[in-house]
Amino acid sequence: MLTTILAAAPAAEGENPYGLMAALEQGGFIAQGTFAIMVIMSVVSFYILFTKLFEQQKIMNQAKRVRAEFWRTNSLREGAAKLDKNSAYRQLVDDGIEAQEQHSKLTDPVEAHDWLHGSLARSEAAINSKLGGGLAFLATVGATAPFIGLFGTVIGIYRALIKIGMSGQASIDAVAGPVGEALIMTALGLAVAVPAVLSYNWLQRRNKAIAEDLSAFSTAVLGYLASNGAVRPSLTTAAGTPKASPAAAPKAAAPSATAGQVGGAQTRG
Repeated sequence: MLTTILAAAPAAEGENPYGLMAALEQGGFIAQGTFAIMVIMSVVSFYILFTKLFEQQKIMNQAKRVRAEFWRTNSLREGAAKLDKNSAYRQLVDDGIEAQEQHSKLTDPVEAHDWLHGSLARSEAAINSKLGGGLAFLATVGATAPFIGLFGTVIGIYRALIKIGMSGQASIDAVAGPVGEALIMTALGLAVAVPAVLSYNWLQRRNKAIAEDLSAFSTAVLGYLASNGAVRPSLTTAAGTPKASPAAAPKAAAPSATAGQVGGAQTRG
């Protein structure tokens, strides 16, 4: 496959005795295998970069919609209905409501706050884990690509030394090809590693910002559920100044035992 691709290269490159195609042909299986590995690493790295950017931007757009519309609704269910079906924020709300409904079915008394907090934390961790998928590959490429290129460099230098020994003299014609191959492999290793490292750091920084927004929203949902809708984030006006929440706050989507009621159950037990 790689030989076919290289054979389809422009004739101008094929005529260059010290170009990439010539270096791969002279290097044989080792040079071609090293080149193929680095090409695969580069393609997968850019694929991960663009797919993760798409996922991150999607969640960031969801966050804008949550800040604009979600807390203006009368209940969590109504607010969740306005979010996309596969929204990360809707997943948090749905898991919080489900945990509230499950708490009333527990036979072993557990603090309502602890049960809801644990359920929301698990949901939040699952979202962050999905966002972090693929980043380990970028880190691996950034750490190993220079050494894979260095392997090709070592082989090229070794071949140059063999030619010197066989010819008995260190002429430019004898060593130019292998040395050029070695330098090309070094450059390819760096060309693959640097974008992978930059992509990893950039995606990690964006994931951190998303995780902070998800954590703040999860805390707000927890406060709403634990207070039966009495506690909710303050809305903001267009100028950005805080606006008081409605005095008569709506009730949560489903009733749940409060911490005091659960504590009372423990005392009676």
